[in-house]
Order: sequence, then structure tokens, then C-alpha cells
Amino acid sequence: MPTVRGKTLKAVTHDIAEGYVTVNPIFLKSLDDDSLKGIYHELMKTQAEIRAEKFPHSDIQSIRWRNVRLQRLYQASMVIKNFARERRILLI
Repeated sequence: MPTVRGKTLKAVTHDIAEGYVTVNPIFLKSLDDDSLKGIYHELMKTQAEIRAEKFPHSDIQSIRWRNVRLQRLYQASMVIKNFARERRILLI
């Protein structure tokens, strides 16, 4: 199973969602093609997991926290897509 900085890809994506890891081109430079594809697919899975959670209708703080996590994951996926496009790496 591929790892990034000593963590599994799933743990890295959860760290991205929580705001502990920032995805930028410098962070992605050290990854090989397979790790880049793996982290992208794990981001999509984590996004789906968060969306599948029960929506907190009456709790505004929980709604905000859910949206912030989804925003971080989406932003990270866009950075990875653009980085892969520049390097001519297919993520599919």
C-alpha cells in the first residue's frame, strides 16, 4: 500500500480535510505517478464519505465544518488535477 510521508493515503486525505496538510505543487513534487493517482482517488472517496454522512440540519457549526472539509478536499483535487495536467499524468 503506498504511503506519503509515513502515512497511508487515506490518513493523508483525512489530514487534508481536517486542515493539517496543505496540498500545493511543492508537496506534490516528491510523489511518483502512482502515489499521485492514489491520493487523488482517495480524495474522491473521502469526499463521498463526507457527503454520505447525515446532514446536520439544525447545527450551524456542524454544517460549516462539513462545508469547510469539503472545500479543502475540492481545492486539493483541483491542485492535483492541474499539477498532473502540467506533468502529463493521467489520473484515471
